[in-house]
Amino acid sequence: LHSFTRLTEDMLPVIVAHGGAGYILPDREASAIAGVREAVLHGYSILQRGGTALDAVEETVVLLENNPKFNAGCGSVLNELGEVEMDAIIMDGKTLNSGAVSAIRRIANPIKLSRLVMEKTSHLCLTDQGASRFAKEMGIPEVPEESLITEYSRMRWQKLKESGLDPVETQMGKTGTVGAVAIDSEGNIASATSTGGMLNKMVGRVGDTPCIGCGAYADNQVGAVSPTGHGEAIMKVTLSRLILFHMEQVSLFPPSSGKSPKEAADAALGYMYERVQGLAGVVVVDKTGDWSARFNSRQMSWAAAKNNQLHYGIYKDQINTEPIPKT
Repeated sequence: LHSFTRLTEDMLPVIVAHGGAGYILPDREASAIAGVREAVLHGYSILQRGGTALDAVEETVVLLENNPKFNAGCGSVLNELGEVEMDAIIMDGKTLNSGAVSAIRRIANPIKLSRLVMEKTSHLCLTDQGASRFAKEMGIPEVPEESLITEYSRMRWQKLKESGLDPVETQMGKTGTVGAVAIDSEGNIASATSTGGMLNKMVGRVGDTPCIGCGAYADNQVGAVSPTGHGEAIMKVTLSRLILFHMEQVSLFPPSSGKSPKEAADAALGYMYERVQGLAGVVVVDKTGDWSARFNSRQMSWAAAKNNQLHYGIYKDQINTEPIPKT
């Protein structure tokens, strides 16, 4: 398992983001790192100004959705018909409220629509045509589908289609999603995740992302998780909630506290691989501000900001740390 974890005490706020786990082509590594760095710095600036964890994770994910290098929003992979269907979720650790959309089309920022589902409806998830209808009611404009499709996404779709190979088998370890977790100066925690899903997936396929406990979870009493990887495997073990389960277990005999974000992520990722051979990565933060970025795939682009320090990486043992300039 590959990771970098920084431990400091009582130095809120904190934000951690990922740009997808799996295999990242060498010529896309620099842009993957640059994208998560930019997004985390933006989210951290919101937190430093006294903004909420919810606002920070939402705006961080918006930047990643708008970046064509990532599999979310503009840059999403294509389904079997060459179309874009996206999933997203956001969760508030203070109230356990959550909002999600699945199989949404022609929306530039699904994470913004997820926030509206959470705040303007009594539901947790809206899908496909119902989600599109709700978006129109909320005044969110549709965008041309072509504006969400990059040349790279179309090339990958065509190449896999012509190969005749099974989409699931050819993508184990090559999937990607974007997400963020944060804790603000008030100690409130949030998580957000957004994805274009699996390349050449069946029309209507919904992965882990919009499923609470799988594609995200946040609880002020424990912490928050945003995962990335093979959605079906993540769902089988409810990965996000499983990690928090490990973090909240307290033993009296012998006395011990719950696992750290690093330990909990390792345990859950190890269990998922043992049971269903799943490859994935996660970013995790706990209620004290301790955080971790862990993955059992080849790579995961990630970045974290805490105590005016920026940390980021993509490979095993690749640890970069630099001060964040004061503004």
